Parts: sequence; C-alpha cells; structure tokens
Amino acid sequence: MFIIIGIIILGIFLGVLFRSKINPAIVSKLMSAIICILLLVLGIMVGSNEHIVKNLPTLGYKAVIITFGAILGSVVVTFALDRLVFKKRRKDNER
Repeated sequence: MFIIIGIIILGIFLGVLFRSKINPAIVSKLMSAIICILLLVLGIMVGSNEHIVKNLPTLGYKAVIITFGAILGSVVVTFALDRLVFKKRRKDNER
C-alpha cells in the first residue's frame, strides 16, 4: 500500500518537474495502452484461476450488479461535483 502511494507521489513530483516538457497527448495514449495491458493481464489471471472459473455462474450476476452500481454511483457523483465545484469556473470563463 505504501509503495503504491509512494509511486503516485513520485509521479506527481515528476509531473510537476517536467510539466513544460511532457506532451499530454502522448501521455494519454501511453496511459490507455498501459491500462489495456493491465486489463489483459487481469483477464489472464482470472481465467487461469480454476476456483473463479468454477464459481463464475454464481459470481456473475453479483458482479454485474456491483459493476452497474459502481458505474451509476460514479456518474451521479461526477455529475454532482461538476455542478457544485466547476459551476464557478464555467461562469468565469463565460465572461
């Protein structure tokens, strides 16, 4: 856990340090590629776990419910934060 937090802090530090030299478009494409690789590895790990594959019918509907609940919660919170936090910024940009 502390390693992950340390890596995030290091990334923030490097981002601030190299802010003017980093192309956001390249970083975005690189992040997308890394996320795809991580999802592929996750799929391989799940597929190779015999216990999970055997219990997939039981876990399946629960996973779908949890997934849609998480997506719905994320959308609601994002919408609320956009309305509350960024409303002032939109008004300032319109002037």
